[in-house]
Amino acid sequence: MYNKIFRINDLEFKIDDILNIAWQAGKEIMEIYNKDFEIEYKDDKSPLTQADKNSHEIIKKGLNKYNLPLLSEEGKSIPYEQRKNWDLFWMIDPIDGTKEFIKKNDEFTINIALIKNNTPIFGVVYAPAIDEIYFTDNQYSYKATLTIDNLELQNIKKLPFLKNKDKFVIVASKSHLNDETKEFIENIEIDKQKEFISKGSSLKLCMVATGIADIYPRLAPTMEWDTAAADAVVRKSEKVCYNFKNKKPLVYNKESLLNTWFVVE
Repeated sequence: MYNKIFRINDLEFKIDDILNIAWQAGKEIMEIYNKDFEIEYKDDKSPLTQADKNSHEIIKKGLNKYNLPLLSEEGKSIPYEQRKNWDLFWMIDPIDGTKEFIKKNDEFTINIALIKNNTPIFGVVYAPAIDEIYFTDNQYSYKATLTIDNLELQNIKKLPFLKNKDKFVIVASKSHLNDETKEFIENIEIDKQKEFISKGSSLKLCMVATGIADIYPRLAPTMEWDTAAADAVVRKSEKVCYNFKNKKPLVYNKESLLNTWFVVE
């Protein structure tokens, strides 16, 4: 697959190993996705499926060998007092875009991020329904083709690979486009013609990382695990995901795991 080692401090791992974990979770998810499945609702009214649970267990088991803490949407009850001193840990979202998964529109991802000192330094974003995977190494970000039938990366491209477009492309949420985001989009001043694309899950951040989209404003709630892996991809593609109010990069492992409003460009 991708025969490189990721190193940080005393930790090192084969990038292939993490890609393989995401692929295994993707295979499990797609088996459920292609059948009828039940939907539960958590206390916050957000949907939950067996695919979320199974993906969580596969990723957790795969990452256990690195002996690092893990923070997941399906295991988010760890008290801040316990996690505030974590200097290196995994942050995962077993399925980002559960609403898209339920709608069966293919725009959902598996997100695996490594966080160091509140900053994402490594990320894998796998969209198994559309055979796309985004990942980083110690220096750069990449997009590749990865199908659930064959654990072999194809068409690996360093990001960004698309520049100097005729139009200014704005990508925003398929399920959460609110008035504040609409107003932000309307107020963008640019000489080029604006083009708007609606997309689900963390694929929006990845579209900016590739250069397909120029900007992604998210003036609505998200959680840290929604963005961490794709934020790593963004940062290593020489783009930035920043706090809407203070223009500083997003910070992770806060006491509240709710992201601030942010913009990616």
